[in-house]
Amino acid sequence: MPQFPERIALAPGLSISRLVCGLWQVADIEKDGRTIDPEHGADALQAYAKAGFDTFDMADHYGSAEIITGHLLRRYSAGSERPVAFTKWCPEPGPMTHDVVRRGVEERLVRLGVEKVDLLQFHWWTFEHPAWLDALHEMQAMKEEGLIGALGLTNFDAAHLGLALADGIEIASNQVSFSLIDRRAAGDLSALCQNKGVKLLAYGTLCGGFLSERWLGKEEPETIPDWSRSKYKRFIDTAGGWTVYQGILSAAAEIARKHGVSVSNVASRWVLEHQAVAGTIIGARLGENEHRDDNLKVFTFRLDEEDKTLLGNAFAASTPIPGDCGDEYRKPPFLTASGDLSHHLAAIPSVYTAVAVPGREDRMRVSSGSIWEPLAGYSRAVRVGERILVSGTTATHGRDRCVAPGDPGAQTTYILDKIAASIAALGGSMEDVVRTRIYLKDAAQWEPVSRAHGRFFSEILPANTLIQAGALIGDYEVEIEAEAVVEGK
Repeated sequence: MPQFPERIALAPGLSISRLVCGLWQVADIEKDGRTIDPEHGADALQAYAKAGFDTFDMADHYGSAEIITGHLLRRYSAGSERPVAFTKWCPEPGPMTHDVVRRGVEERLVRLGVEKVDLLQFHWWTFEHPAWLDALHEMQAMKEEGLIGALGLTNFDAAHLGLALADGIEIASNQVSFSLIDRRAAGDLSALCQNKGVKLLAYGTLCGGFLSERWLGKEEPETIPDWSRSKYKRFIDTAGGWTVYQGILSAAAEIARKHGVSVSNVASRWVLEHQAVAGTIIGARLGENEHRDDNLKVFTFRLDEEDKTLLGNAFAASTPIPGDCGDEYRKPPFLTASGDLSHHLAAIPSVYTAVAVPGREDRMRVSSGSIWEPLAGYSRAVRVGERILVSGTTATHGRDRCVAPGDPGAQTTYILDKIAASIAALGGSMEDVVRTRIYLKDAAQWEPVSRAHGRFFSEILPANTLIQAGALIGDYEVEIEAEAVVEGK
C-alpha cells in the first residue's frame, strides 16, 4: 500500500494531494455555539499533513476552519514546505466593487495568516445578478498582484464556467458535487474542463457517509441529526429513493469485496478515474472518525470493465439529478441541508427595479442601466397586464462593456441571464416565456447559441425564431428578445 496519497499539479507551482481534507464539518461541530480551540484543531490537521494528507479545503462560512488552518500554517517557517490551504469566498449577491471584493479577499488572508491564498474559490448564488463577473475580474487583478495563487470556482455549471473563461478569467479549478449518486459533473462540465485545462475538485463523493458499509442493507432513517448527511439524503431521494440507492451501494460493495477495499474506496476511485478530476474532498472531523489508512487504499486498485458494467447497471435504475452542477443552490429542488437557502441567505435581491409607467396603471418597466436605453429611448422590458415584452438584448455588462467578445455561446448564456432578471423584476419567471427571437451575426454559429438556449428552455419549449441578421453593432455575436405571459401573477 502506498505511504502517501497521489499528488497532482492543480496549477503551475501548486501540487496537491488527490485526497483533499474538507473542513466543512467544523461548522457542523460549532453550530451549537461552541468553538474549537484553534491550537487543538491545528494539532489534528498537522497529523493529517504528516501522513501526506496535506491539502485542506475550507470556506468563509465553515465556522472557524480558516482560523484553525491559520494556526497550523504558522507552525511552518518561511520558505519551508507547508500544507496547502484552499478557501472559498461566498458573498451575498450585490454590487461587487473594488473595495467590496478586496475586503472579502483580505479577510481570507487575515484569517489564514498568509500573504497569498494558495487557491481562492468563488461561489455566486444567482447568475441573474451579473456582478459575479465584476467580482471575478477584481479577483483576477488580485491574482496578478500576488495575493491569490490560483483562482477557482465552486458550484459553477458548464455554461457559466465557459462564460467566465470566454470573458478572460484564468480559472484553475471548479469544485462541484460528484459521486455515484450525483453524476452530473461527468457530462458537459467534464468535457469543457478537459478542453480548457480546468480541473474539477469533487465534494460529496461519499454522500455524507452514506456510501459506506455502515448503510448496506439498512432501513431508511427517519431522522438525520447532522447537516451534511441530511443534505445528501435529499440527493438520494431525488435520485430515486432508498431502494435505488441500496442498489448502487450493493454494486459498490460487490466491487469492494472483489478488490479487498472498502465501499468508500470504490466511491472515491470511481470519481478519481474521471480525467477532469484532480482530487476528491473527504471530510476531516479533527480527531474523530479518522480513516487515513483506509483512504490510502484508493490508490491500490483500478476499476475494470466488469466493475464499470456493474455500476452502470445500478445507475440505470436511478433518476439523474436534475440540471447541471450547482443548480441545487439556484433552483428547485434545493438539495441543501434545509431544502432551501435559509441557512445561507435571507433573500436574493433583484438586480433590476421595476417602476410604474406614469399615467398607465397597467404598465411597469425596467432598465438594465446600459447607455443605449436612454440614448435610443427604450426599456429593457415592459409589462402590460399579464404580458412581459423584453427588448432585443445583447451581452452588454454594466453601461457598455461587451462580455465574451467572439464567443456566441457564452454571450447567449449571459443574455438569457439578463432576460431572466428582467422578467423576474416584473413578477415573472423564465417558465412564463412563450416566445424568443434570436438574431445571429453569423448563421454558422447557430449550434453553440442553440445549445445555450436549450439549457434554459429544454423543458419550457417556447416558440422560437432564429435568423441571421448580418452585422450587429459592436462585438456582439447574438441578440435575443423574449415575450412572457404571467397568468394570475
